[in-house]
Amino acid sequence: MIPFSILDLSPVGEGYSVRDALDQSRRMAIKAEEQGYKRVWLAEHHGMPGIASAATSIVIAHVGAATNKIRVGSGGVMLPNHSPLVIAEQFGTLEALLPGRVDLGLGRAPGTDMRTASALRRNMDAGAENFPQDIVELKHLLGTPIENQAIIAVPGTEANVPIWLLGSSLYSAHLAAALGLPYAFASHFAPDMLLDAIAIYRERFQPSAELEKPYVMVGVMGVAADTDEEAERLFTSSQQQFVNLRKNVRTRFPRPLDSMDGFWTPMEKMSVEHTLRYAAVGSVPNIEAKLKDFLAETGADELIVSMPIHDIDARLHSVELFASLPMMEKA
Repeated sequence: MIPFSILDLSPVGEGYSVRDALDQSRRMAIKAEEQGYKRVWLAEHHGMPGIASAATSIVIAHVGAATNKIRVGSGGVMLPNHSPLVIAEQFGTLEALLPGRVDLGLGRAPGTDMRTASALRRNMDAGAENFPQDIVELKHLLGTPIENQAIIAVPGTEANVPIWLLGSSLYSAHLAAALGLPYAFASHFAPDMLLDAIAIYRERFQPSAELEKPYVMVGVMGVAADTDEEAERLFTSSQQQFVNLRKNVRTRFPRPLDSMDGFWTPMEKMSVEHTLRYAAVGSVPNIEAKLKDFLAETGADELIVSMPIHDIDARLHSVELFASLPMMEKA
């Protein structure tokens, strides 16, 4: 048994508004808490009409205020977009509002296209190059100040918000191991380096004040329904979204289709199915079999599930069905 968590992108579905999407994120967090999930994480993306979590810390506060005990946090904040001081202040504030419940997952990618990244007013090349130093600076700002420390985050200082490193490459595995941080791999959309990254992280892990031994979280796309056919139909929303991303077509999160035939080309189908090959889609028996194999292969300490489902009631039902799996350790 291992903990299950949820990664929420606050999808803005076709026919819905941003306000609807944020309300749906609140409802999903409440349901996740009721069902015993360990955490709900929100992800920073910019310039995407189908995602409402750009102001990530605000959305974390929104779902945190609606819940009582489930951990909430970022999966992740894209640190090169921000100064460490700003993030320390934001997450120090969150920790003050939601004591003992906040996680700070950090990523290195911009979470958007390069024009939008430039509009965020950061030197993206320098930001990526300074990523390790920015993490260390952020840890200091969230920790106990040293004597005569010139810059202090208020709120933030002594908040000691747990920092996670997120990644989809071997670089992130090396860095998480060197810094002794818990590591979350984005296998829900970047499966190719998963096993190599986990092996590197575990082999090279250096114990830290925050963590004595490696801790690995792995991600899957997940769509559970009462029948395999219904789950596969619901999953077409995500498949359409990935085709659109490859074409740089920016739309709201699509309604499901009865069939993807005619929507994607054979090459697009092959590419998307490869990208989403770890997705757990189907009725409970099929999802259980898929996850058993996946967790045995990775030896993960925790599973985080992204549930890209257009209809909120179907999404909440999927949350319930995943929670019914006997391998889930309830919080």
